[in-house]
Amino acid sequence: MKFALVNPAWTFEGSTYFGCQEPHYPLELLFAADQIKEAGHQPLLIDAQLQQLGTREVKTQLDSFSPDFLVIPTAPSYLFWRCPPPELRVPQQWFTELGGRAVKVAIGPHPSATPGATLRKLNCDVAMRGEPDQTLHQLASKSWSEIEGCCWRDGSGVHFSHSLGVTDMKKVGALTFENYTVEAHSHRHHVFHGSGRGAELEFARGCPWACSFCNKTLFRNKFRERELGAVLKEVDTLIARGVDYIYWIDEIFGVGKAVRQLLQELASRSITIGLQTRIDLWDEQSLDLLGAAHCISMECGIESITDAGRDELNKNCRISTERIGELLVYARQRIPWVQANLILTEHDERGHVRAFQENLRKHGVWVSEPVPMFAFPGTPDYLQRFGPPDDHAWERAHEHYLSAFCKKGFSDIQDQQPVAIEELECTY
Repeated sequence: MKFALVNPAWTFEGSTYFGCQEPHYPLELLFAADQIKEAGHQPLLIDAQLQQLGTREVKTQLDSFSPDFLVIPTAPSYLFWRCPPPELRVPQQWFTELGGRAVKVAIGPHPSATPGATLRKLNCDVAMRGEPDQTLHQLASKSWSEIEGCCWRDGSGVHFSHSLGVTDMKKVGALTFENYTVEAHSHRHHVFHGSGRGAELEFARGCPWACSFCNKTLFRNKFRERELGAVLKEVDTLIARGVDYIYWIDEIFGVGKAVRQLLQELASRSITIGLQTRIDLWDEQSLDLLGAAHCISMECGIESITDAGRDELNKNCRISTERIGELLVYARQRIPWVQANLILTEHDERGHVRAFQENLRKHGVWVSEPVPMFAFPGTPDYLQRFGPPDDHAWERAHEHYLSAFCKKGFSDIQDQQPVAIEELECTY
């Protein structure tokens, strides 16, 4: 069987999208392609965003390949599954214009949270809930009812899976990148100076915490660490192909038994790194190790400068605000870019926030303005506000976000005139 795995050329006009708009490695498709090939099937991976391809050019390739399955994600890269565009405008367009006889398969945060709405809006045949790495190839060989996370529709109606696809990371080998144009990718994620050749990898997946705002519950939820040898093999492959910077897309870098060993190995290699983490995972000794591993970008979720605010967000942070500041300053003395992210909460008085920001900025730490929180369907925050996601969940979350923050202000990295989901999706 033939599987076409297509990363669309993403656009974000009018979207409430909090992620980076540059191309990133579609790791979910890369992992799935290797599993498909290992199962004896034939994958074709097309990254239309990286290669700047339109639907007409991609359709020409698909017509030549003649796939049995066409797979399109509903968010750009695993890195942004937790903060996806709420609307399905782009995958709608690509499924519609690519057409063909292939079984249309959607993967991503939307089918994970609202498979019925995803099937309807995308007019596709299958919606995979959870992680698709080790389940996509099973569409060719198993009854769909036996596949974890598989939801589909046929002549008898819509069939839902209440399970989620969960990847056994110990069984995930090293990506070879033989099917990916590494040399065409130059973006260094979360680096704001200089130039070079960037890439994205993951060392671990999931997170042991359950912060109320974090959109990872319905995919990439349980913490799992990869085999160190496989990860280092990927690092060495990328270095050999000219990459000099790797951004770790882990939900929370710094957890796990082999993190220190990974950093020690990276310290001996000609590579710089960036990552997202929480500062309370680190101390002076481990931050020294992080600096020695050539870390040049460290993004830390602080969220609130008060114990009450962090407790409300279920951060389970066990150090004080004063200690948080000390560690951020210590990290900045070893890492060129250290960023502290804040979320808008009722417990943080504006004057105190300003004093916290000014003190850290004086020491070279970049501190965000408190950003509004989007209740993504499936997050603890959404469940507390609205209950389990239904077919109107994305519209409900978006309407709540717009009404709650239209006067307080939106995030500075999103479109400042966001459009209703219904309007964005109406074209297709």
